[in-house]
Amino acid sequence: MSEETENQDRLIEVTLDDASIAKATPDVEHERAVAIFDLIEENSFKPVGDKGGPYKLVLSVVDSKLVFDISRENDEKVVMHVLSLTPFRKVIKDYFLICESYYDAIRTSTPSQIEAIDMGRRGLHNEGSQTLNDRLDGKIEIDFDTARRIFTLICVLHWRG
Repeated sequence: MSEETENQDRLIEVTLDDASIAKATPDVEHERAVAIFDLIEENSFKPVGDKGGPYKLVLSVVDSKLVFDISRENDEKVVMHVLSLTPFRKVIKDYFLICESYYDAIRTSTPSQIEAIDMGRRGLHNEGSQTLNDRLDGKIEIDFDTARRIFTLICVLHWRG
C-alpha cells in the first residue's frame, strides 16, 4: 500500500452525536476527548468499495442501534451503516463492571490483584473489539487497533456514570 493510499484510508475527524451521549463530569469529558484524539492520531479506516478518504465519522445511537455516518473531508456523504447493539450489550456491561472493580482495586488492592483485574479488563476490551471487527466485516475495513479505539467510543456512548 502506498503512503498516499495509507493517508487516504483513515479518519481525520470523529464526532459523538450529542443526542446519543449523557451529560458527563469533566473527567468523563476528558476521557472522551482523549479517546477521540487517540483514534484520529492512529487509525486505518475505509468503507468497503469506496474510492478512498480521508473520512469523517459521526457515531451515534438511534433506536438502540449503532450508527456509523461516514463522509469525506469535504462533507460529501459516503455511507451510513446501522448495526444492532445486541451483540455488544453483554460485553459492554461486563466491561463497565470490571472497570469499576479495577478503579476500586487501585485504591485498596495489591499490585498483583490490580494486574489480574486489568488483564480481565483488557480481555473484555479485546472481545468487544473483535465483535466490532466481525460486525463491520464487508462494510468497513479497519485494523484491530482501530477497532479497539472505536469500541472505546461505543462504550463512551453507553456511559451513564
